[in-house]
Amino acid sequence: MDFNVKKLASDAGVFFSRAMQFTEEKLGQAEKTELDAHFENLLARADFTKNWTEKILRQTEVLLQPNPSARVEEFLYEKLDRKVPSRVTNGELLAQYMTEAANDFGPGTPYGKTLIKVGETQRRLGAAERDFIHSASINFLTPLRNFLEGDWRTISKERRILQNRRLDLDACKARLKKAKAAEAKAAAEHELRLTQTEFDRQAEVTRLLLEGISSTHVNHLRCLHEFVESQTNYYAQCYQYMLDLQKQLGSSKGEIFSGTFVGNAESTSPPPAATSLPAVTAATLPAVPTIPVVPTIVGVPNTVAESVLNPNEVKPPASGTRKARVLYDYEAADSTELALLADEMITVYSLPGMDPDWLIGERGNQKGKVPVTYLELLS
Repeated sequence: MDFNVKKLASDAGVFFSRAMQFTEEKLGQAEKTELDAHFENLLARADFTKNWTEKILRQTEVLLQPNPSARVEEFLYEKLDRKVPSRVTNGELLAQYMTEAANDFGPGTPYGKTLIKVGETQRRLGAAERDFIHSASINFLTPLRNFLEGDWRTISKERRILQNRRLDLDACKARLKKAKAAEAKAAAEHELRLTQTEFDRQAEVTRLLLEGISSTHVNHLRCLHEFVESQTNYYAQCYQYMLDLQKQLGSSKGEIFSGTFVGNAESTSPPPAATSLPAVTAATLPAVPTIPVVPTIVGVPNTVAESVLNPNEVKPPASGTRKARVLYDYEAADSTELALLADEMITVYSLPGMDPDWLIGERGNQKGKVPVTYLELLS
């Protein structure tokens, strides 16, 4: 019992001495042992690594599981060291609903057949998503989490010990300065040598751990490559599944829409530049039917409208053309298109069978197709 009381008193004395030294340093009343510049750089790099690893980990978890309730549930299962129950992905749930709807509507009907095909693709997309989440969790999230819960905790512990050793060292230096008697100076010098040795030893241990951050970066780099590879495979699978579905739906389009007007199946789609503008621009445009349309030629089917859409051979309507202001520069992709300069005024009109995203534009003697999203139609 006496030993415990003495130890408790000793620990209380050390704690009080450290608190006094720390307070005096903050008030500028005591000297502080400074670490070398290399050591300070190691500390800063370690802090950066910890902070950014936490942010990347949390945001990747949000990417893989957007539902916060599901993330909390997975966290609790992990802390309880229990297996996380399998959860149906949104794609798989949508596939289930589509299949059940097809059975109610009739699997032999055009709508029912299409629901079954789309539902099967959604099921495959959901399965691919599940595999991607599993791969990313093991190959990317787990190493990041292991660093924060393992290596970083060890580094933090040793840094706290180093801080205490430094406070003890500086407190001993202060006591040596205050010592007057020779006996007191000798005792203070002896204590200073001991604390200096302990500080140097702890500084070396902490330095080695901080230098190990370089190995952590190498490991995280490898994990990042694996994450990118998993994500690439996932998106490639999704793309292939959607291409297959598109082919299936395209092959059955004639059967499903037999006797129904579908429009010009060979209309030219706008180039990527015409579809990459902000949605706000398109929202400000009036409805397409308000564009003047050249009367349809009697006896000429819509399926051959493309042959009529040669801008050099098209004549504008006798009346009803509209003016348009160009919003952005546009470089013509071929001879059938008209190059545009921002803020210039042109005359536009539409033709039967044209893609609604395009108009015929005229500027003096020049004529060609122009993308609607590059224009502000004027009354």
